[in-house]
Amino acid sequence: MIAKLTGRLDSSSAGHAVIDVGGVGYLVEASARTLDALGPVGGDVTIHTEMLVGEDFLRLLGFAKAEERDWFRLLTSVQGVGAKVALAILSALEIGDLQRALASGDSAMIARANGVGPKLAQRIAHELKDKAGALGGIAGGGPALSATSGPLGDAVAALTGLGFKPGEASTAVAAASEELGAGASLDALVRAALRKAAK
Repeated sequence: MIAKLTGRLDSSSAGHAVIDVGGVGYLVEASARTLDALGPVGGDVTIHTEMLVGEDFLRLLGFAKAEERDWFRLLTSVQGVGAKVALAILSALEIGDLQRALASGDSAMIARANGVGPKLAQRIAHELKDKAGALGGIAGGGPALSATSGPLGDAVAALTGLGFKPGEASTAVAAASEELGAGASLDALVRAALRKAAK
């Protein structure tokens, strides 16, 4: 959404910003990196959002980049990682550093984030090693998949549009790309990725 930043409350691991959208103020939780990227109070901002809905809560989270939102979704797919922990990890580590930590199984780097103990860091490193490679193109030497990476990114977008989680879609498209080779058409990638995801 495009909005105006009207206030912020920073902390070392995460914080909140108040954004004005057409005269309505929204309290948005965000990582420290997103809060830094938003710029000065009173300026216009573009923010990518994710809404968490529960029986007794409604939370709006904001991200400076769609890529950060994708990583948030991937992190929260791990048991024991809620929104607060995921934002703490995204505050403590650049996305490139997080990719490298997952690719190499460096749980100590992940444990730098506030609220992430050694056991949880090991679980994150173990569970996301393969999935993160598909999102970031590091683990397993897979192709880099992002929203702007041509047919690969379009294929991931197609699968997420069909209801697959970003990590699942990225993994399936990476496997399809390996099978079909470079230069595969979007149609062929999507068909092959759907077969991979269905297994």
